[in-house]
Amino acid sequence: MTDSEVSVLLHCAAWRGLLESQVQVELSERFNRQTDPALEHQIEEAWTERVSKESWLFNGMKFRLHSFCLASSCSVSPKHQSCTHPPLIPFLDLAEEPEGELQDSRQRMEENLCVTDSLQDAVQSNLDKRNRPGNQRENVDSVRALSQASSDYSESKSITAERPSKNTEDQGSGHLLTLRLGLTCYKDYLGTNWSCRVAELRQRGEVEFGDPLALLAQPLGVGAVLCTDDGQVVLIRRSQRVAEAGGLLDIPGGHPEPKVVCERLGQAVCEQQISVDMMSQRPVVSELFSSVCAEIRDEVNIPLSSLGEPVLMGIALNHTSAGRPSAEFYVSCSLTSDEVRKLYWKGGAEAHESTDIVFFSRTEVLQLDRSSPLWSELCPSAKGAVLLYQTVKPDRERDQSR
Repeated sequence: MTDSEVSVLLHCAAWRGLLESQVQVELSERFNRQTDPALEHQIEEAWTERVSKESWLFNGMKFRLHSFCLASSCSVSPKHQSCTHPPLIPFLDLAEEPEGELQDSRQRMEENLCVTDSLQDAVQSNLDKRNRPGNQRENVDSVRALSQASSDYSESKSITAERPSKNTEDQGSGHLLTLRLGLTCYKDYLGTNWSCRVAELRQRGEVEFGDPLALLAQPLGVGAVLCTDDGQVVLIRRSQRVAEAGGLLDIPGGHPEPKVVCERLGQAVCEQQISVDMMSQRPVVSELFSSVCAEIRDEVNIPLSSLGEPVLMGIALNHTSAGRPSAEFYVSCSLTSDEVRKLYWKGGAEAHESTDIVFFSRTEVLQLDRSSPLWSELCPSAKGAVLLYQTVKPDRERDQSR
């Protein structure tokens, strides 16, 4: 299924999603957006005009997704959106790219991605351990075994790709996914991804830096396919006051916040003072995973104690905002849909961002496609999350046990 508004950059179907312990980040200023004085002037003008109309807008710092490294693969840029590689690292070809560019992208991905059957075997043998009920020690052992298999493979092959270096800890421990992150801000996002000159910026990025995304903010968002205890997926209808996709159905979501990471590390700073040197990678990963639960709490008013451990399904791209990336998670909830509905209408910290809550069964969501009337009501971020949910099926074991 294709949709011009959304595509899937990365999915983790081979592992039915990744846990926090299986993800790491590499932080560096070289992953920041490229710029020049003329572009900065355009961004400032656009921001001033926008704030004059929407005075409630706030310019906060965000993480910028530059690229990622999956398992023992080489460097993969967000512009590489398709792959014909074997099933261990399956990418969805959902972007409508020109045929020549698509073929070139496929060729680069095939050259870059390299994972052996030994890692596949380790993944499969540990999936059941991770997903069945058990004590915490057993789950930890499962993750360690999986990490060791990946580490053994990495040491046995000659990898020519750029490896995680600056601001990356526990190298060689076998994390399955590395996200390469820089910093950006909401003002830059509105002034680049939402600019009327975005096509020109993409062209300049390709010509000057060999990357059409080099001049774009590309803030990394988060979203959650939230499933209740009675098998209902939670959607909320966005308020008309929000900056994007007003009135459409969405999943709970937002952004991981660099400021939160700094505060947890004991650094009280204002947004404009934040730099990558103030943060370390594990707290950033923790914020990436915990922020999606915080968004559920604030938007749906569900207590954190009722939420399961987030499972990263992959990364989707929103093409209505020039391919802005969002990490999409699956999060289970111990409450029923009726209990969730009652909590929602009591109002959470960000209740003003939505006007209604809607529930659809897991079966309905799995069968959604472009011919479904509901599909046209979904905003791009929700579409991307649904596509990933249909592909990864992170709660398949739960359904089988039922």
